[in-house]
Amino acid sequence: MCTVVIFGATGDLAKRKLMPALYNLARRQALPDPFKVLGVGRKPMSDEAYRDKVMQDLREFGAAPLDEPLWNWLAPRVFYAFETLEDLASYQSLSDRLESLDGPGSRPPGYLFYLATPPSAMADIVLRLSAVGLVNEEPGSWRRVIVEKPFGYDLASAVELNRQLRSDLAEHQIYRIDHYLGKETVQNLMALRFGNGIFEPIWNRRYVDHVQITVAETVGVEDRGGYYESAGALRDMVQNHMFQLLALTAMEPPISFAADDVRDERVKVLHAINLGSPEEVTAKTVRGQYTSGENGGKEVPGYRAESSVAPGSTTETFVALELQVENWRWADVPFYLRTGKRLPTRVSEIAVQFRRAPLRLFRDTPVECLDPNQLVIRIQPDEGISLTFHAKIPGPQMRLGTVNMAFSYADYFAREPATGYETLLYDCMNGDATLFHRADMVEAGWKVVAPILDVVHASPSALLHEYPAFSWGPPEADALLARTGRQWRNP
Repeated sequence: MCTVVIFGATGDLAKRKLMPALYNLARRQALPDPFKVLGVGRKPMSDEAYRDKVMQDLREFGAAPLDEPLWNWLAPRVFYAFETLEDLASYQSLSDRLESLDGPGSRPPGYLFYLATPPSAMADIVLRLSAVGLVNEEPGSWRRVIVEKPFGYDLASAVELNRQLRSDLAEHQIYRIDHYLGKETVQNLMALRFGNGIFEPIWNRRYVDHVQITVAETVGVEDRGGYYESAGALRDMVQNHMFQLLALTAMEPPISFAADDVRDERVKVLHAINLGSPEEVTAKTVRGQYTSGENGGKEVPGYRAESSVAPGSTTETFVALELQVENWRWADVPFYLRTGKRLPTRVSEIAVQFRRAPLRLFRDTPVECLDPNQLVIRIQPDEGISLTFHAKIPGPQMRLGTVNMAFSYADYFAREPATGYETLLYDCMNGDATLFHRADMVEAGWKVVAPILDVVHASPSALLHEYPAFSWGPPEADALLARTGRQWRNP
């Protein structure tokens, strides 16, 4: 038994992701029974009007045509509460509405509160939910709260947000969601590493030359200029999404797949990263900002010409970093992270580049060089894994060609409609926090980027370089690798 309460039920996240995800879980028969959804919003609306809205949203944003029998099953379980959420009386009204849905004296074992709201409102919502007793757990019941990023603006604000949340909730009740960790290929990274005997023995400094993690977007800031001005790529992508991909790539094998066992190993990776002095930050960090450019004959404006962006903005839309995970497994293996907007293609991938084989064996042959082997884990848009290696080209001479052995999810497994939130919502309803951020992980991520933020705070234009829209970023990002004879893999 579970009731999902969505704050911000008429907003973009709810209509594009959350309700389609719950609908997809219903398609898979993965929802508990009995099950209810109560949308909470500031727009006056009846239950019937909200159901009509959800149905239209599913038609527009669902990955498959609406299944009428399935919708007829889900619709009677969807309700709406108009609440201003500005005072305690509003939360008491919400509590009364939930009691009326549950039946007098029959609170369900589980409430899942999803805060699809601005981050500034989250602590107050939790405080008032606690004040009316809606997050109090009793034997045989659970109360869980999902909060969306950003988890703070810097280390100090993240610590304060964690303090505020934990003043009314236990840590096991807080589910800090990162939709990147709901992607199948991200989860498959653990299966790839720990479920196959051929990879783990070579997953270390002896065999790996370096690792590249790229999250590239073709879009600009669109209508999010106001938010992006206060965030930038470093806060928006690096210290959460990208650090989690890094942690999953570099973590030690956990003793089990229990949530805290896995998260213990992930946070150890972040604790092992130290950017060091301002001089080291300067040497290992590149910030970029896109200028105008052309794509398919269409001219797009530069970042400073976007809506709600200051004309002299020093906010970065691109970041490239060189990091070292300073532990026994990864000593001296650089991890290169790169993310940006207005890049040539939309792609998220992890590329593990292995050390070159010795060329000496081929000294009396036409083989002049040996490209390194690469294992590429593609997260989006075409989820899959590929491995490049060398094979002899047919003929009398010893000549080598590079071949690619590729696995695509679409080729091997049936594709089900998905938003990326299905697994995360399902796990939260079942109390599995493995794919969610823990408080110490959030704070560890902020500690890593704190030296960069300090340098930028002292000089806002520090490390900032322009790049044309739809290029792979500023030349300084290429130089970050070129100084050691390496280069970016540009998909």
